[in-house]
Amino acid sequence: MSLSEASLPKGKDYRSSHTGHGAGKADTVFENGRIYTVNPAQEWAEAVAVKDGVFVAVGSRADMTPFIDEHTQVVDLKDRFIMPGLYDMHTHPDLTLAPGYAGYLDVGLEDPAPAQVKQSILDYAEANPNSEWIFGQYFVHFHFKREGIEADKNWLDSFISDRPVAVHDRSWGCILVNSKALERAGIDANTPDPRNGFIERDGITGEPTGILVDGAYSLIHAAMPPTPALALQRAYREGIQYQTSRGVVGTKYVHVCENRLDALKVVDDAGEMTLRVEAAISWQDDIFPVRRRWELLAGERHYYRSARLNANAVKFHFDGTHGSYSSYLSTPWPGQSEWRGGLNLTPEHIVDMVVDMDRRGIRVIAHCVGDGASDLFLDAVAEARKRNGPNGVRHQCAHSTVLLDENLPRFKELNVVAEFSPVGWLPEPYARAREVMGEERFDRMYNFKGVLDHGGLAVMGTDWPVSTINCWVGFEAMMTRKNPWFDNDETFHGHAITVEQAIRVMTINGAHCMGIEDSAGSIEVGKSADFIALDRNLFELELQGNVHNTQVDLTMMAGQVVWDRSGELSNTPLQAPLNPDNVTNFYDK
Repeated sequence: MSLSEASLPKGKDYRSSHTGHGAGKADTVFENGRIYTVNPAQEWAEAVAVKDGVFVAVGSRADMTPFIDEHTQVVDLKDRFIMPGLYDMHTHPDLTLAPGYAGYLDVGLEDPAPAQVKQSILDYAEANPNSEWIFGQYFVHFHFKREGIEADKNWLDSFISDRPVAVHDRSWGCILVNSKALERAGIDANTPDPRNGFIERDGITGEPTGILVDGAYSLIHAAMPPTPALALQRAYREGIQYQTSRGVVGTKYVHVCENRLDALKVVDDAGEMTLRVEAAISWQDDIFPVRRRWELLAGERHYYRSARLNANAVKFHFDGTHGSYSSYLSTPWPGQSEWRGGLNLTPEHIVDMVVDMDRRGIRVIAHCVGDGASDLFLDAVAEARKRNGPNGVRHQCAHSTVLLDENLPRFKELNVVAEFSPVGWLPEPYARAREVMGEERFDRMYNFKGVLDHGGLAVMGTDWPVSTINCWVGFEAMMTRKNPWFDNDETFHGHAITVEQAIRVMTINGAHCMGIEDSAGSIEVGKSADFIALDRNLFELELQGNVHNTQVDLTMMAGQVVWDRSGELSNTPLQAPLNPDNVTNFYDK
């Protein structure tokens, strides 16, 4: 008796040495493209052949002929510019989207003034009389300072005191809470500061002011109900869909816990993960409690592993932020004789931790905003290399907002990736507000060029919601240091990089950062068939104002077309699951 196909669950076609390979020659040939491969040995091509999800030929149209038979689908790329898929190496769709899907407060403005924050809280309270907490995002600390208003519990208590209120700062460097929230969390003058943050206090009484900096705000999260699972699943699903529509094929979701990994696994198991995700487990409670941290790091993380999902990394905040004056600098902050910022781990802690994680093959991603923090992190990696040898685990210095010149060659020497976030390298008011660490450091901010010139690997992370999730904005600004929307020549500090360098940063360097450079990141025979088709050629543009709004016509991931902007492959075997009708546009600027 044979089984009915309809009675069985949908199978997955895994490949091994002798199974899972399709019949015939190439599955698909894409021809008539201007293909920039990012392979120095063959920079340009006009056609590629794909079989079983990998490139089997890259070259001219004539080179494809031996790979075509009756099984092969031939697609005309219509003379478009083609390049490898993009890599966003630091972002947080869960932090951005899940609060809204959970019904939390969303002020809904890019730079809200204090009065707008107040009105949003009052509107939310009236519309949600049964919500135990009023929690959400965000306020902007520097707008309070500019208007001479103290952002503290007294300000919140003045208009709402009967329900706990907690609102994140836009930079996620601190949280503003009222007295009721402090009471619910059991935080008072006797509560010690956590190691990874601090409770801002009255200088005389020691009473909390209502501002909790860095990891201290996880004390508030621990007192709240956890984010609903369905909200997390939807946040990741829609974040992935949007990134796919912008050409991203690899990304890192940093700061995850067991609940977030469960949500990602649901998306992966449903076949909805249209890009590769590296999820970094929080090393400490920097944002929210991680209740199964040690089980995850001991081996439970492997439960989530697939071709698209990997939780073999840890993330932590090593220092703070410029806005909170808590980033750790190499010399005292301007106007201070001793204060260099705060470290959330002792140097001894970070050395032992990096050495241990390195020995286990777990990637360490360290939030390092200040040049003193990155210096200590590189020292810790140097000790790991000394004790463990060059085992190939590529650790990641996240943000790298300001670096010491002496450390630029160490990224190559120590095999550490320098990651930069675009919120600061284009001139805009929010970036200018970060120019508080002293003029002598300005030219060392977001020093892509310095790392690349010394042979190191640099990557970009959008760091959504701190910046926009549309990686093309940062892509443009790293080549111009100008604001994509300002029609002037104002440039930000530091030096722009070339188109070729920027493309490598966004493609093959990202693959290196995920440890998959031998199988992805460029258009080469034997690598995963990932590419994007664009509506413009990046080599034929006036860069300012013309890259940030690039449209991705097609995104192909592992041989499957996963995004089709205009439906050109509809009703063919290559029909994509994602198109403008089923992907939410989180960014339409």
